[in-house]
Amino acid sequence: MNPKIGIIGGSGLYNMPELTEREERPVETPWGDPSDAIVLGRLGGREVAFLARHGRGHRIMPSNLNFRANIYALKQLGVRWILSFSAVGSLREQLKPLDFCIPDQFVDRTRGRASTFFDEDIVVHVAFADPVCAVLADAAEKACEHVGVTVHRGGTYCCMEGPQFSTRAESLLYRSWGLDVIGMTNLQEAKLAREAEMSYATIAMVTDYDCWHDDHDAVTVEQVIAYLTKNAENAQAVAKEAVKRIPEGESPYASAIKNAVLTDRSTISEASKKKYDLLIGKYL
Repeated sequence: MNPKIGIIGGSGLYNMPELTEREERPVETPWGDPSDAIVLGRLGGREVAFLARHGRGHRIMPSNLNFRANIYALKQLGVRWILSFSAVGSLREQLKPLDFCIPDQFVDRTRGRASTFFDEDIVVHVAFADPVCAVLADAAEKACEHVGVTVHRGGTYCCMEGPQFSTRAESLLYRSWGLDVIGMTNLQEAKLAREAEMSYATIAMVTDYDCWHDDHDAVTVEQVIAYLTKNAENAQAVAKEAVKRIPEGESPYASAIKNAVLTDRSTISEASKKKYDLLIGKYL
């Protein structure tokens, strides 16, 4: 198979039973192993590659995710479009549990995570003002509407470190900043996808209100797990519809780093040229 579409499953979404003609593909990268073997198959008539972000069984916490290996592995398989599903807390009354949100901005509250492929020998400054692919977001929004999931287009995703959730003071601070949802994983994926010249969009699945909300302490673990389970079911249906709407051609970001490499080509070592060949070989 030669999948052009990648799906990353977050908390609660560790498998896609709807995939047919399944094939597990272990992938090695210059940055080590991805979170799990990538599952290739057909979904909605399209070839796709599915990766469980935290590994099957939810074995890897957010701070320990090998984001570079995950994105590079999908790139290596030929993926051009990445649709990422992520469980989030809501920072807005109107974003209710079981709603889906397609954010178009991110704010980084993580600490020291690897957020670039180019951390030695080569300097790359890629444009990132608009981190989400509008074409992919359109496909996701229409898919949500088609299957009857309440969807909110736009908003800002606060990417926090974790694994602990926010203090109440932090939650209120993020609300005062105008942020909309909070999670622990998606910003690094978006940055690396841009460096890999791939389209990226997040479908943020609301499981609960963050601790700013008066009713937060009344939410039980059982309720959150029930919301996670239902969101995962909805995600399967949305993914199946979304892939039908993703264009067959190249990503709008297929040349995203064409003019972003600042390093004098004559100073780049042969080892680095080999390491980064898949990413920037066509520009060297």
